[in-house]
Amino acid sequence: MAQTSDLRNSSMTRRRFVSGAGAALSFAVVAPSAVRGTVANSRIKAGVIGLGGRGRMITGMVQKHSGYELVALADYFEQVVDAAGAQFQVPKARRFSGLSAYKKLITAGVEAVFMETPPYCFPEHVEAAVEAGRHVYIAKPLGCDVPGCLRIRDAARKATAGKRVFLCDFQTRTDPFFIEGVKRVQEGAIGQIAMLSSEYNDESFRDPPKTDTVESRLQELIWVNDDTLGGSYIVNAGIHAIDVALWIAGQMPISAMGASRIGRGDPHGDSHDVFSVTYEFPNGLILNHRGEHLKNRSDFRSDCFAQGSEGWLETGYTSRVRILGNRTGWRGGDVVELYPRGAERNIDAFHKCATTGDYTNPTIEPSINATLATILGREAARRRTKLTLEEVLKEDRRLDPDLRGLKA
Repeated sequence: MAQTSDLRNSSMTRRRFVSGAGAALSFAVVAPSAVRGTVANSRIKAGVIGLGGRGRMITGMVQKHSGYELVALADYFEQVVDAAGAQFQVPKARRFSGLSAYKKLITAGVEAVFMETPPYCFPEHVEAAVEAGRHVYIAKPLGCDVPGCLRIRDAARKATAGKRVFLCDFQTRTDPFFIEGVKRVQEGAIGQIAMLSSEYNDESFRDPPKTDTVESRLQELIWVNDDTLGGSYIVNAGIHAIDVALWIAGQMPISAMGASRIGRGDPHGDSHDVFSVTYEFPNGLILNHRGEHLKNRSDFRSDCFAQGSEGWLETGYTSRVRILGNRTGWRGGDVVELYPRGAERNIDAFHKCATTGDYTNPTIEPSINATLATILGREAARRRTKLTLEEVLKEDRRLDPDLRGLKA
């Protein structure tokens, strides 16, 4: 897979699950003295920033995990953090609100920070957490634009150098069937891969009229409709399917071309919600991505297919993984409750890495690459032209949200 250091030069939807919900890693055992900030095999003091649907789900999982002690919570909205604090028995003195809430949480005696905010926050929050010497667990995508994404890359490298764990929460890369299926394909199970196809279908989110400030858009996933706050539908959601394609390909695309548009009724945010993007890779491999995010009762789907000279691989976030071939195949299996189970596996891996001193942090590079690839796809599709990754990186376009009038 390309090094980011070289780049600059079913009917139940995932979101419905969140609203209804109250990577296979190898671990190197080291001496307890090498684990700075935690004691080996002890409980890690944890704080969670962002307490929407997934944030509350993650908070509940952290609290139930025997390896963590939940000590602090933060959210922009005071009523949200107070409700979560009451639910998870966090004292009022350790509940923080406003734009600066993350700073207070980071200095409130936590050893690990779980970040579940809109992605525009991530660069600033990550840099502060790493500077303070905290372990970082972060949702996808890793930023809304190229500058933000690369700031996180640099901070993550600093975390690794400082013997801190940095884990990016993609679920598919933790699933045993996904892991085995991709491994078999990369070992030649379907011959030479000629084409990849990815698809992400889900509902769009409420997109009400804008108010005097962006405060009204910082909850209920409304922010996904705004490129500056959420990166766009392809960066925020389509990234799941595109990440699997990059995993299979084992490389970064060099260019993208396509088209996109707004299809939802009465839009107020600027994010496009339907996408058709074709990526090209250095070895000639192509990836076709289709994204649809409309309230039209189509089932949630996050799938990726690899078409090879001797067979094909099917992967589905809510269906199955299998290989069919001319001479051989692999039965694979059904993917069950990947949304919560993947998070549980990642939370457990995060704890094991922190308490055993494994600071290899293997999720950083693929997660940065997936974010940059979706930003490339967003820009090429919006402009309806062919763009190279080199051009997008050189352009270095920054998306700045207007935070004037928000509570500090």
